Amino acid sequence: MWVILAMVLTLASSSSSQLSFGFYKKSCPGLESTVRSTIMSSLFGDPTAGAALLRLSFHDCQVGGCDASILLNNKGSITSEMASDRNFGVRELAIIDRIKAAVDAQCGGGEVSCADIVALAGRDAAAIAGGPDFPIQLGRRDATFASNRAADAALPPPTISVDKFLDIFRAMGMSIEESVAIMGAHTLGVGHCLNIVNRLYPTLDSNLNPFYAARLRISCPVSDPRFILNTTTVMNDFTSLRFDNRYYQEVSSRLGLFSIDAALGQDSRTSTAVAKFAQDQNQFFQTYITAYQKLTAHKVLTGSSGQIRKNCRYVN
Repeated sequence: MWVILAMVLTLASSSSSQLSFGFYKKSCPGLESTVRSTIMSSLFGDPTAGAALLRLSFHDCQVGGCDASILLNNKGSITSEMASDRNFGVRELAIIDRIKAAVDAQCGGGEVSCADIVALAGRDAAAIAGGPDFPIQLGRRDATFASNRAADAALPPPTISVDKFLDIFRAMGMSIEESVAIMGAHTLGVGHCLNIVNRLYPTLDSNLNPFYAARLRISCPVSDPRFILNTTTVMNDFTSLRFDNRYYQEVSSRLGLFSIDAALGQDSRTSTAVAKFAQDQNQFFQTYITAYQKLTAHKVLTGSSGQIRKNCRYVN
């Protein structure tokens, strides 16, 4: 079911003027059902894949816009964004490859961009997990260049300040409420101990509930990042496979996992939205829709810019 379609239809900005709803209506009418069915089949084998796909869409869009640059492998002057420390833990790129193969088999190669597939996969991952279902504009084209240094510069660390956090999403046209809503994506998935030990050692972050901190120290008993296994993780919230407003409820109770989570609950500019979303899941969902629309429409390649890659991992 499409949610608040009328509101979403008003969101096209100058940066997305060549995106449109129903972009593939004639050239690939089964696109969206193919994307969703492929994701659902992948979730049977790995229920955590949805969170990975959602994170993948965010990390793609935050580096030069939603252009599938994150998928490019090293070749020539291209250095993979996946080599960036900021993409630590990003995975499930192979699901995008499977979706691309299924779509091309159905509609022919050269019709659907990898960038549109990534944006759709992020939306569907949240919707399948219980989040809002809504249309997004399509027509993105794929980047022909990628740089791990660009990812280093553009992707924020979990210790980012609220000031810089708001600056990033303000540049995408988001209000403060929308910026807080887009962080609700943290309701899915897990965080790595590597990214939270600064809150646990040598002293506890005062913004952490002490009982929660004790639990985190059991899960993350090593303070030196050099000795932390890459696979050591903790849940982002206590319903980490479901897209809901639990994230905000926990942030309000000093149970936010990352430094920025805790800061959003404390800062006077953002705490009101955190409290509102903690109380009203529908309000969170409605605001998340407009935020995701803006995220995935920011600085996109359209028209004759970029290309439609035949293989998502390499330039044509």
